[in-house]
Amino acid sequence: MSNQAIARLYLDDLVAGQVFYSDDYVLDEVRLKDFAREFDPQPFHLDHEAALPTLFGGLAASGWHTAAITMRLMVQSVPIAGGMIGAGVEVSWPQPTRPDDRLRLESRILEVAPSNSKPDRGWIRLESLTFNHKNELVQRLVSRILVFKRPND
Repeated sequence: MSNQAIARLYLDDLVAGQVFYSDDYVLDEVRLKDFAREFDPQPFHLDHEAALPTLFGGLAASGWHTAAITMRLMVQSVPIAGGMIGAGVEVSWPQPTRPDDRLRLESRILEVAPSNSKPDRGWIRLESLTFNHKNELVQRLVSRILVFKRPND
C-alpha cells in the first residue's frame, strides 16, 4: 500500500494482515560514521580496518542507526492519523547493515485491538521487516502503536 494511495489511517481502517511497503533509503558511509560518532562510538562502526577482525568482519552500522532509519520508513509508509505513537518494541538484528546498503521496509499489521477503557482509540501490533538491496533481513521490529478511531464529525 502506497503512502500516496491513502491520506491518513484510523483504527477503523486497519485490519490484521494489512501490508505496507516503503521506498528505499541508501545508507552511505559518511552518515553511518556520523551516527556512530554521536550515538554508538565503537570501532566496528567507525573504522573499516578496526572492524575487520571483529564479529562483523568489516564496517557495520549501529543497530540503533538501522532502527532510526526503520522509524523514518515506517512514518513515511504507514500513514497513521495522529502520528506513530509507540508504546514499546521488540527488536532484533539478524545481520549487520553495511555502508551503501539500500534499505526498504515491509510492515504488516499483526493485531488490531480497540481499547476497553478509552473508546476513542486502540492498539495495533506492527511487524516491520527491514531488508537490504540483497533482500537480506537486517532488522525485525515488532511495535505496539496507539491508533485513534475516526472522529465523529
